[in-house]
Amino acid sequence: MLSRRHLRVKVMQSLYAWFQSGETQLPLFEKSLISSIEDIYTLYINLLSALNETRDFALNRMEDARQKYLPTAEDLNPNTRFVDNPLLMQLDNNRQLRKLITQNKISWADHQEIIRKMYQTLRDSEEFQKYMNVPAVSYRQHKELVLYFFGEIMLRSDAFISLFEERSIHWADDIDTAATMVAKTIRKWEASYDEFTVLPPLLVSPDEEGDDLIKDFVLQLFRKVITKGAESSDLIAKRAQNWDIDRIASLDIIILKMALAEFTDFPSIPVKVTINEYIEISKDYSTPRSRQFVNGMLDKLVADLRSEEKIKKTGRGLIE
Repeated sequence: MLSRRHLRVKVMQSLYAWFQSGETQLPLFEKSLISSIEDIYTLYINLLSALNETRDFALNRMEDARQKYLPTAEDLNPNTRFVDNPLLMQLDNNRQLRKLITQNKISWADHQEIIRKMYQTLRDSEEFQKYMNVPAVSYRQHKELVLYFFGEIMLRSDAFISLFEERSIHWADDIDTAATMVAKTIRKWEASYDEFTVLPPLLVSPDEEGDDLIKDFVLQLFRKVITKGAESSDLIAKRAQNWDIDRIASLDIIILKMALAEFTDFPSIPVKVTINEYIEISKDYSTPRSRQFVNGMLDKLVADLRSEEKIKKTGRGLIE
């Protein structure tokens, strides 16, 4: 489910740490890079498990109401539409999700107050009241209620989000990515799915470079930028004539080096794709002036490399 841009950003962050530290233990950084990518899936499982936990909380609340000394008619005959939400039931019964929750030792036992507050916010919402009281609800409407709860209540809860930011230094940056993965999973889930339905994988084989995105793209890109660092620096310095090379943002230099590696060492990635990707990354992660600088520099660098016949694309890489 991760896009190439997500992977490029992870490589960029690892390269920044590498160059800042002056480290020479490449295998350690590669291991950390891979771990930071795989941890996104763990965060994704945590978010899905919170949906399961909210349904369980609602079920327990109903059972507690039935056990009251003087239960009301509503306590004895509650509206079960939310706890019977077919999507939530499918996720709760999904064998792979249950297995991954167990493997990652995910527990909400110490955070029931956060779950309670989010569920109460949902119960008080106009969307929930409408969902619970209309005569009939389609599977699509069941999904829309879950998406509303996830996007408008869970992700807007500071207490909920802070739980993940405290657990991992990476998760503060990865929460949006993992949340997008959860939303895509919900939108694509079908009423026919059973307990054996497989969750979407973190990475999909790319039909380019090789069969393994980590080995054939992520690690290769990381290594190429490092091993060709001096050569790339010379190319950048040559073209940065109107810029003080020592004052150019460190991330901009790294972004340019990553683009240079893709131009020359990844024949199946079109030049235009590389340029567009790194312009967008510079806009999101570097300085306000970075987009203009990176855009202009990449145009010049591509022209230089083409004049020296150093860009050789094949297959999909030939697409302009």
